[in-house]
Amino acid sequence: MLPIAIDVMSGDSEPREYLAGALRALADDPQLHALLIGEPELIGAALAPLPAAVRERAGVVPATQVVAMDEKPREAIRRKKDSSMRVAIEQVHAGRAAACVSAGNTGALTAIAHFVLKTLPGVERAAIISAIPSAHGHTHMLDLGANTKATPEQLRQFAAMGAIVARDVYGVPSPRIGLLNIGEEDMKGHEVVQGAHALLGASGLNYVGFVEGDDIFSGDVDVVVTDGFTGNVALKTMEGVAGLIADRLRREFQMTVLDRLAGLVARPVLRRAAASLDPRRYNGACMVGLSGIVVKSHGRADGVAFARAIGTAALAVRRGLISHIAQALQTEGAVN
Repeated sequence: MLPIAIDVMSGDSEPREYLAGALRALADDPQLHALLIGEPELIGAALAPLPAAVRERAGVVPATQVVAMDEKPREAIRRKKDSSMRVAIEQVHAGRAAACVSAGNTGALTAIAHFVLKTLPGVERAAIISAIPSAHGHTHMLDLGANTKATPEQLRQFAAMGAIVARDVYGVPSPRIGLLNIGEEDMKGHEVVQGAHALLGASGLNYVGFVEGDDIFSGDVDVVVTDGFTGNVALKTMEGVAGLIADRLRREFQMTVLDRLAGLVARPVLRRAAASLDPRRYNGACMVGLSGIVVKSHGRADGVAFARAIGTAALAVRRGLISHIAQALQTEGAVN
């Protein structure tokens, strides 16, 4: 497998967190090779203490600029041609890397990826897809932030690509697709979701109709489709609620001596539950619809979460994500 190009400079966290994540991913996966994109001296210092067997699987590609988290996408394309984000994506375009991972500015990453890699034939816009924990495993949800607005046709394309990912990469035989709305009734929702509802109903996909926010976790659907604005708000809300519950439980188990004893008894169960719902386990969202694999990590990811995003990229490469989507769209006419 070609190496994964890893932008270790962009994001809300310090570069050392992303470097720690990259090194963790290399240690966890003996078959993984990486191109670490950023400041050579910083990367070299992180690699120096590692065993030679690990260092041999890590190359360094210099980049002199960093895209700020508040930078406008157009400016990032025009003025940051040697940014770690742009250089990482260009490794994929040049065939020197199989995928790119970045925790940087979502808007800039989306814009640069579209500009450098382009979308697959027939795909209007790429969408960000990720797995969300649910009652029976996980639900695939898209778009999670690449497009703040979407047309009915683009939502149909997102549904088609989400179904391909669920089926061909994750082995779901006939993915059930739901369109996120404020209610399940056919008359509810604005004109965009109404238009997409009609297109999906006639698409030949296994479309089950409108779903509400709680259906994301019910396990009753395999793919949930929405625009990037709504999807990103929903994702951040999930993260906030998970944090609130964890914090509230910690406080409650510290209230009295009996509460502390109860916490000790319940600790194994609580740890298992926390581990299964840990947002870091689900970090790393693929941009589907591009001609190359680009994975977006959470901007505040720590080393553990960033390593997970790199693992997501490696899985997408090993499962042939791009070829599956391109072939399915061509043979099944899923988009055109």
